[in-house]
Amino acid sequence: MSLLDDVANLRREAVEKIKGADSADTLGRIKVRYLGRKGLLTAILRGLKDLPDDQRKAVGARANQIRAELEQQIAEAVTGLSTEKSASAFDPTLPGTAQQIGAMHIVSQVMNEICQTFYGMGFEIARGPDVETDYYNFESLNFPPDHPARDMQDTFFVEGGRLLRTHTTPVQTRELERRNPPIKIIAPGKTFRNEEISTRAHVAFHQVDGFLVDEGVTMSDLKGTLVAFCRAFFGEDTKLKFRPSFFPFTEPSAEVDITCFLCKGKGCQLCKFSGWLEILGCGMIHPNVLTTGGYDPEKYTGWAFGMGVERVAMLKYKINDIRLFFNNNIRFLRQFV
Repeated sequence: MSLLDDVANLRREAVEKIKGADSADTLGRIKVRYLGRKGLLTAILRGLKDLPDDQRKAVGARANQIRAELEQQIAEAVTGLSTEKSASAFDPTLPGTAQQIGAMHIVSQVMNEICQTFYGMGFEIARGPDVETDYYNFESLNFPPDHPARDMQDTFFVEGGRLLRTHTTPVQTRELERRNPPIKIIAPGKTFRNEEISTRAHVAFHQVDGFLVDEGVTMSDLKGTLVAFCRAFFGEDTKLKFRPSFFPFTEPSAEVDITCFLCKGKGCQLCKFSGWLEILGCGMIHPNVLTTGGYDPEKYTGWAFGMGVERVAMLKYKINDIRLFFNNNIRFLRQFV
């Protein structure tokens, strides 16, 4: 048998092994066996110097041709195995990956819960524009142009003498103008104040205002309604404390505190060791506001309240920074899905 026959047999053997290889590691070993530094085909090429001149040229040309052929077949086999592996990773019979479903924002959840609680007491829901006039935002609510209470609310003014409403109380005047008593309304919505953003304050936040106007309405009706709301929202063992306060559109006015639901009134860091948490302001509607709305304050009386939704959410869920509601941090928001 001549050396050319040996080379042909070597090629046939290598090709069969390449075709039967089932992994890149196997192909790597085949390449080393035949084409490596100590490989079988490499040994033949190194031994060409010992052949007679008439055989050296023919054997060398054939051996180099087979070497190139085997290198190409090994490379193609490696590519084929990689493609096959990638294709086999996909199983068309498996169910698809479900898309994550969005959820209602925690502020919207709390606002809806507040509204649903009062809706169950017979309140209607009314809304007003975010961009208000000075008349509805201030003047109709007993804020004269030079009233010092205007300094309590830093305002964003826009073109045309309008402003971004600083509270949802303007809805009260709008509803008084177009309705006849009895009126029982809650007004949820967004409000704006030109304040420095901090852990407790933001330039945009949400409020829920509520009011009732009819004949013979008293402060005790207001207290009974707020007690029923707080116990439904915060728990049946919740106690309330009314502290005298001042609002231009109510007289008398009060701030409402509830017993701290974390320490149950014993005192903790959340309630600053007082045992109480402030949640809203309220009072009897000022006679001037009723008059502006077209009502006779000698015949009709009413009460009103207002609460910050973010503040209620912070108290209920023990959140210490209002900015978390607006940062859109998914890890934070997913806690309330």
